[in-house]
Amino acid sequence: MARKHMDMTVGSVPKNILLFAFPLLLGNLFQQLYNMVDTWVIGQTGQTGAYAAVGSIGPVINILIGFFLGLSSGAGVVISQYFGAKKEEEVRRAVHTAVAMTLLMGVLFTALGLWLAPYVLRLMLNGEQSVEVYPFAKTYLTIYFAGVIGLMVYNMGSGILRAVGDSRRPFYFLVVSAVLNILLDLWFVFGLNMGVAGVALATVISQAVSAVLTVITLLRTALCVRVRVRDVRIDREMLQKIVKVGIPAALQMAVTAFSNVFVQSYIANVNGDQTACLGGWTTYSKVDMFIFMPVQSIALAVTTFVGQNLGCGQTKRAKKGTLTAFGMALVSTVAVIAAVMALAEPLAHIFNPDPLVVHYATLLLHTLTPFYILCCVNQIFSAALRGAGDTRAPMIIMLTSFVAFRQVYLFLMSNYISNEILPLGMSYPAGWLLCAVLTVIYYRRCDFARNCVVE
Repeated sequence: MARKHMDMTVGSVPKNILLFAFPLLLGNLFQQLYNMVDTWVIGQTGQTGAYAAVGSIGPVINILIGFFLGLSSGAGVVISQYFGAKKEEEVRRAVHTAVAMTLLMGVLFTALGLWLAPYVLRLMLNGEQSVEVYPFAKTYLTIYFAGVIGLMVYNMGSGILRAVGDSRRPFYFLVVSAVLNILLDLWFVFGLNMGVAGVALATVISQAVSAVLTVITLLRTALCVRVRVRDVRIDREMLQKIVKVGIPAALQMAVTAFSNVFVQSYIANVNGDQTACLGGWTTYSKVDMFIFMPVQSIALAVTTFVGQNLGCGQTKRAKKGTLTAFGMALVSTVAVIAAVMALAEPLAHIFNPDPLVVHYATLLLHTLTPFYILCCVNQIFSAALRGAGDTRAPMIIMLTSFVAFRQVYLFLMSNYISNEILPLGMSYPAGWLLCAVLTVIYYRRCDFARNCVVE
């Protein structure tokens, strides 16, 4: 029987990264597939406001979920480093602390999400004046946050499994979740005529199923990450290490998501048909997720690879893995860019056939897609730094590039230069460029092993 975990401290560097990243890539594909189906199903109803709502609420969700995912990445780094160092008792303590933390935060984030969502929506959509979008967005978010604990449990559980090199089972659970979500989307929307509420409920149910499968795996696994209910508690030492690594990443993701709320507000107020522009931006955002998939999967592999190798003192191997992964990311991203550029209009039409929505989406895809090559630099080298336990520097760099710089750009562009959708959309490539330059400068000067948590 094939091992369900992967010791990345030995063997071929490219093979380790590919074998780990490939299930992640497939998992991301299925994740985006059911996100895409949510949007596609609503797009077929002919309600442009509902379509724009489902596609535009990502920044609101990511304020809280991004914070949690950043914090959970801290747990993954700590576990992977201890696993690489062969310190199984420390791995167990870190795992049970991470599980306890997730359960507590699940309750907190459910309450916060239900409370904050309407206020953030009003900010993003400039009050309830966006009558075509606001009611649908509010309905979706209310249902989503009521069941958000399922997403949190799955992500922490799959992060624990990935930290010890198991990227296959999280992928299998995503497949089950994706298929279930698609079936429920079709039934709830076309069969029961539930509209936006139907796609939200389908998402919550499918996430709950993936969470249950992950929990069952952690309760039964023979690996050192096995969860025993009686041992689920907060270990102060482990919590401090998780927080030290995870908080910078958590703040980065949450603040970046919050800043994207303002990006959406700029898009919602462009010159021209604002609902169509927001619909075009929604379509672009959905295709954007597919463009990012290869580099994101390889970046997750790099974080685990670097964490395990630094845990046992193999700094040179960790750096070699980073450069190898960067090459892989470049090749795969260029291939995806070429495909999207060639198929931009048909892709846009899949999500929403409205001619004006297709026009704006195609315009954005043709113009912005070539710049995704810059994201290979940002994602891979930042992921390597996180695997080494250095999350503070990537946080500062990305907040500078994606929040401060981007907001200044948008303000100046919309008020003094051009309030058209394309110049505003260029705020993304501009931020990526600045981030790439700063990341390379820092990476070349950093002490790679300085932040390793293993003593």
